Amino acid sequence: MMDLASLRDIHIDSYQRIAWVQSGTTLGELYYAISQKSGTLAFPGGTCPTVCVGGLFSGGGLGSMTRKFGLSADNIIDAELIDANGRVLNRETMGEDLFWAIRGGGGGSFGIVISWKIRLVQIPRIVSVFTLTKTLQEGSISLVDKWQRVAPNFSEDVLLKFAIEPDMNGGEPVAVFKALYLGRCYGLLTYMHVHFPELGLEKDDCEEMSWIQSVVYFAGYGHANPKTVLLDRRSEPKEYNKGTSDFITDLIPSKIWEEIFDRFRYEGAGVIYFETKGGIMSTISESALPFPHRKGILYSLQCLVFWPENAEVSEEKYLGWHNEMRSFLAPYVSKNPRRAYVNFRDLELGMNEEGNINYENARTWGEKYFKGNFKRLALVKGKVDPENFFWHEQSIPPLFSGVAANS
Repeated sequence: MMDLASLRDIHIDSYQRIAWVQSGTTLGELYYAISQKSGTLAFPGGTCPTVCVGGLFSGGGLGSMTRKFGLSADNIIDAELIDANGRVLNRETMGEDLFWAIRGGGGGSFGIVISWKIRLVQIPRIVSVFTLTKTLQEGSISLVDKWQRVAPNFSEDVLLKFAIEPDMNGGEPVAVFKALYLGRCYGLLTYMHVHFPELGLEKDDCEEMSWIQSVVYFAGYGHANPKTVLLDRRSEPKEYNKGTSDFITDLIPSKIWEEIFDRFRYEGAGVIYFETKGGIMSTISESALPFPHRKGILYSLQCLVFWPENAEVSEEKYLGWHNEMRSFLAPYVSKNPRRAYVNFRDLELGMNEEGNINYENARTWGEKYFKGNFKRLALVKGKVDPENFFWHEQSIPPLFSGVAANS
């Protein structure tokens, strides 16, 4: 096992709009370093600042600017990797097949990526955000139904996502809408009044800030914290959790939304995050990188449940709510296969036994994460790590061209 936590160097060239960043760097550290160089450069990555870039990039990297700029992995232009033979390779020496595989094919399968060369993106000096909480009495069910019909077709400059959360005081569940707009509040207000007037966005709901302040905002730190809070690498308080992901290709019927909200009245309920796709993601081929969830995806969801070590409600109660919700959603999410995001790894999709991992067994989870790209990933693995030195429960298994011809 290799600890990459100390690999934290960042070198930014704001003139060329590129950066080299080592895999142990947290997203918060990367975002902060970019903001120190420029107020109009950014990088499209995740919203959790304590996640390290090596993990995010290796699975693709979804975030608040994905609709505008694509995945984190879509903006990687080189890398340094240690292969199974101990060689240090870059894009030219590793070849395009391996370079393709490490940008979204999951971590821990092909080698140890020690650093990444990324393309920075141009953004306005001022962006806008809002958070609106809607109760059942305020029409939350009809609002989320309208959201799924309009938000995937919004301008690439707009991300509007929401979460369904239980009321912690035992009341009714709520829908919490959050938005990021790459522009000023006037533009966001005008856009929302035309395309989603039912949400009732008002001038006082909208806030303008720098991009780096919006990173702090979406990380949940609140307005009082300076951007230096992004440099905090300390682990979060211990809390057990279970999470799974899904992708939605067809509209969920209106009556089903009512049943989804009803299930948040159960003791031990968790939270579901719904995030719009579309935008530039719909224009990129699903084989461009291992991450295939592009055209035709309306939005993704992540179903999460948390419980403390000393939970008054038993662990089985929390897991039971999660599993029942996942089963209930099955008819309304993607099918054949039911897709999942590799960075929300779910070992229940198919556990492999050490020393007995092979392509056919691994297809039970591999095609959920990667669809048709899984076979190509396995062929790359067969070329660069035929002895399967880099192994874990859901690592890519080696497949060899002679075998592939018959599969």
